[in-house]
Amino acid sequence: MAELESVLEKRLINQLCCDESQWRYRPDIKTENQLWNNFKYILEQNNKAKLNDIPLSDSEFAKVKNDLSHASFYDAGKWLVGENGKVYIHVQRGNETLHLMVMDNEHIIGGSSVYEVINQYQAFKSGDVEDDRNRRFDVTLLINGVPLIHIELKNKEHSYMDGYRQIKKYIAEGKFHGIFSNVQMFVVSNAVDTKYFSAARDTELNKKFIIGWLDNENNPVCNYIDFAKVVLKIPEAHEMITRYMVLDNDKKKLLILRPYQIHAIEAMRTASIQGKSGFIWHTTGSGKTMTSYKAAKDLLIDIPVIEKTIFLIDRKDLDEQTKMDFQSYAENDKIDVDDTDYVNSLIEKMSDDNRQMIVTTRQKMQIMINRRLKEGTEIYNKIKSLNVAFVVDECHRTVTPQTKRIVEKFFINSLWYGFTGTPIFDENSYELKGDLPQTTKQLYGECLHSYTIKEAIRDETVLGFMVENLGVKNRNADNDKKLYETEVHMRKVLNVILNQSYEKFGMKNGRGKTYEALLTTDSIARAQKYYDLLKNVKESNDELKISDDVYRALPDFPKFAITYSLSENEETSAINQDKMKKSLKDYNDMFGTNYKIEAIDAYNSNLNERLARKEKKYLDRNQQLDLVIVVDRLLTGFDAPCLSTLFIDRPPMNSQNIIQAFSRTNRLFDANKQYGHIVTFQTPKEYKEAINKALKLYSCGGDGNPIAEDWDYVKKSFSISIKAIRNLAQTTEDIAMISRKQKKMFINLFRTLDHDFAHLKAFSVYEPKVLDEFGFSEDEYEDYVAMYRNIMEELKKSNDKLESGEEPVWDDYDLVAYSKLRIDFEYIVELLQGVVESLERSESNFDTAKFETKIKTIKEIIAEFSSGNPQLSALLKQVVAEFEKDKEKFLGQDISVIVNQMRHAVINEEIKKYAQKWYLSFEDVKYEVFNFKDCKLANENKLKDSANYAAYKKENNNALSKLKFRKAMIDEFKNALMPKIAPLI
Repeated sequence: MAELESVLEKRLINQLCCDESQWRYRPDIKTENQLWNNFKYILEQNNKAKLNDIPLSDSEFAKVKNDLSHASFYDAGKWLVGENGKVYIHVQRGNETLHLMVMDNEHIIGGSSVYEVINQYQAFKSGDVEDDRNRRFDVTLLINGVPLIHIELKNKEHSYMDGYRQIKKYIAEGKFHGIFSNVQMFVVSNAVDTKYFSAARDTELNKKFIIGWLDNENNPVCNYIDFAKVVLKIPEAHEMITRYMVLDNDKKKLLILRPYQIHAIEAMRTASIQGKSGFIWHTTGSGKTMTSYKAAKDLLIDIPVIEKTIFLIDRKDLDEQTKMDFQSYAENDKIDVDDTDYVNSLIEKMSDDNRQMIVTTRQKMQIMINRRLKEGTEIYNKIKSLNVAFVVDECHRTVTPQTKRIVEKFFINSLWYGFTGTPIFDENSYELKGDLPQTTKQLYGECLHSYTIKEAIRDETVLGFMVENLGVKNRNADNDKKLYETEVHMRKVLNVILNQSYEKFGMKNGRGKTYEALLTTDSIARAQKYYDLLKNVKESNDELKISDDVYRALPDFPKFAITYSLSENEETSAINQDKMKKSLKDYNDMFGTNYKIEAIDAYNSNLNERLARKEKKYLDRNQQLDLVIVVDRLLTGFDAPCLSTLFIDRPPMNSQNIIQAFSRTNRLFDANKQYGHIVTFQTPKEYKEAINKALKLYSCGGDGNPIAEDWDYVKKSFSISIKAIRNLAQTTEDIAMISRKQKKMFINLFRTLDHDFAHLKAFSVYEPKVLDEFGFSEDEYEDYVAMYRNIMEELKKSNDKLESGEEPVWDDYDLVAYSKLRIDFEYIVELLQGVVESLERSESNFDTAKFETKIKTIKEIIAEFSSGNPQLSALLKQVVAEFEKDKEKFLGQDISVIVNQMRHAVINEEIKKYAQKWYLSFEDVKYEVFNFKDCKLANENKLKDSANYAAYKKENNNALSKLKFRKAMIDEFKNALMPKIAPLI
């Protein structure tokens, strides 16, 4: 016979109140009044000096009770963050405001902390809710009198899910009101299995996010007494609801860390105390960004010797999803996410005396080290000598081995902690490049904590995969390649997607609740062919038809789009650009947006948000996509829980990329989403082998040490590469004169040269003068790069048929030795700032010729930039012209401030003209301008109503009717005002 719940309750309380756990049992607290009185007593005891030993009056405590009664658990969480770890309540006594400390989260256990346990608390019915009744809560944990952790127990005859459903019902009934509105964490157990989850509204609770505890080795801790010993004792319980709770500002939700996330943070803490670096291997989809964010923040709290923690991100990640996540997490932590400030801001933060966490990009860090800090200066020495901990999210994508070496060489007192879901082992190591590290272990140190894909699927942290390898088996690879390029093959692929994936898209879920998919190909050209074919199918202009079943479920299926990475777009041909413009028009027509190819990043960001569906507006079917065609974009680092399927029509990828790509599909979403679906359409046998290898590698790990590459061998290989390319053509000018067949040879020879040159530069002993013995230089290499790009464009445009035995040239190679910075607004401003600072340093020996050369170069760069943003380029040209005219005026100035002032002056002038024309308030128009999104005004009707139509009619003889006046006003706002000033915002 199962034990009574009262027996389980008593046993739990005994465990909580033993010496090891440090809670005190309070059997005398059963009602709300008793709970408030207990809180009042503790508050007065902890603030005797501030209260001058005078107890709180009834009116004063009435305000305290009101302030502690929160509208939501999330609001309570915001309050519990406190100010520098201290949680206050503010009381007005006469002319003085008393700041009374409720809790000190920086000093857990000691000092003012009081830990108490109550049980069988009586939550009386409110009378406002149907089917409401008096309830008794099982066990609640109080810290300084505030209920923060609530536990519901069931005996073995019941599931712990009965406890979950009971809590959900209590929340719906409004039982967690008043002082109980501060609860942050729930625990449910049936003695043999125990789970926890963060507090939320009943409508927001999702059983998929109920969490079981794991020990350091990722073994489950199920028994409720064992759970109490490791999770609910002090300090662990206090840390759970302070240190390991995250406030998601965007969703207005509490997020509590999972055990493997907590173990990783603790492992980093231990390593940093010992002065050791290392890496965290947490499988993709398990919440690495949140873990790394909390870990970086907590290092400052725990390790006094660390002066700064630097959370390092790649710019492309910060520009997209990670930026949104971090800003949401950081808002309540008062941490600045450095996505807009320039390098000067980073230098200021690095050189001040504040112990702080800095979130920045590795690009800014490199610019600071390589270009902005001057060796020997006071600020250089101060920053260089800092005790710094680097936390690197997606550590292999963010920082290359060579970049890490450069940064590490500068920061002589640095610790490094890398986070990755796909570590680099010997089996999938980096290519040998000199003496640079080739594996994650060599790059960062020991693995401090691991949580593999196998463990995550077991724990239901992520979903498992369902894999289908379609295609004809036992075919010749060369024949397969030709077969896969035909429309016959493409129609077969689309037929599977459109007519055989009803379940994968979750069509049974109903409108607005379906899932999404990605189709990935191996080239932009192929992706565009798929886009065109799919468009014809949807418009009934193709032999392939969409089935009646699918049409009935979703008459507008499929809603689709195409996207490339920014780097891919930069290299596309005019034909590809034209095709992208057409697909952008389709997207704009579908969703009422107004994206242009000149600002493709805005389109990509909007597509990301639309796929992720994390904003409420994207829960509407009218705002959703079903399928996005990609090459490589979105296959790493993108989180869309409603994305269920990856269709792959390309050759097998390497193990790392397979796991990254697959992991886009297996995020937890709703109860109906059971798997991440993977469908491949090429070489099924090879795909099966590649997938098995990847899953084995990232379930078990790899070992072994790579063989170091010899310097002399690389020099010899590099020498051969140079000789080979010069045998084809002595100079870069000669390449323009060679035949088409020879140009194809040049492409392959230059890729080999680029590969070997990158290897050469990777060695620590490399210096540019090493190139002298080869009669080679960086300038010559860059000339080759320019010629390489010209020829690639020429070959892509060619319509000539391949000759017998001739191999096509695939545009699938990224230059690895080329390191020029992408030209953008920030880059140009930094160039100008550098010229200003060089003038300050050379007042006594001003070199006119050198100055004019720098200005000429900047003008050329601005001219190149103007094709994408003519409005902003015009301002930059104006700044340069004024700079040339009066250099003295710019000495000591921040160029970014000057340009931004000019931007806002132009914007304000255009707003002023528009407001005057339409008899509107300047401030009303300005608000709409800066909140204009997706071709929609924030408050269109309000703006219409605010226009002074009477004044307009009085001053205009041929006045429009009120209806036409309003329509013309909004049309001009959208079609004239915003296109003119949007590039400046």
